[in-house]
Amino acid sequence: MTMRKLNKQALIWLCAGIIILGLMGCDRLFPPSGDAVERISDGDTLTVKDPNGNKFSVRFACMDAPEVPHTNKEKQSKRASDRNQFTWGAKAQERLQQLVKQGGDRVTLNITDSDRYGRKVAEVRLKDGTFVQQVLLREGLAKVYRPYLNKCPSKDLVQQAEAEAQQQKRGIWGDAKFVNPWEYRSLSKL
Repeated sequence: MTMRKLNKQALIWLCAGIIILGLMGCDRLFPPSGDAVERISDGDTLTVKDPNGNKFSVRFACMDAPEVPHTNKEKQSKRASDRNQFTWGAKAQERLQQLVKQGGDRVTLNITDSDRYGRKVAEVRLKDGTFVQQVLLREGLAKVYRPYLNKCPSKDLVQQAEAEAQQQKRGIWGDAKFVNPWEYRSLSKL
């Protein structure tokens, strides 16, 4: 073999080695940004793991998504109001799952509060900057939750997104039988 061929072969092996080592250790050298999503409970709640490995539950600020069934009794309910709420809840949850997957299963949180259940309340964004609450509201898969709107830094964006969905009769806005999630919860406790 000529010296030139040996140098070329050595260069190829060196480059291959660098690429392999880079791929193996890339996330240790440059950890992915944001918190890893561990679980999506419904259309407005997730469990995340922060870069230190701490897991915690996050409730979406500014909005309220339709409920999903949590118990077997709820899952088997034939009541029209339950079926309606749970159908919309499943759609909101599925859309949230799509968004999170699109964001590489990572989110960036702007924590604004914590609730009575110990969950962090936060505005949630994907790594490309997509504001998750704005998407769900614009698509008619949630409603602005006005009692806590004063704790919502992006209240103008969420109200605008909801108004657009309402005007276009998207999602729940086109369903005359839909009951607001907060009203549904209070009726279910009777």
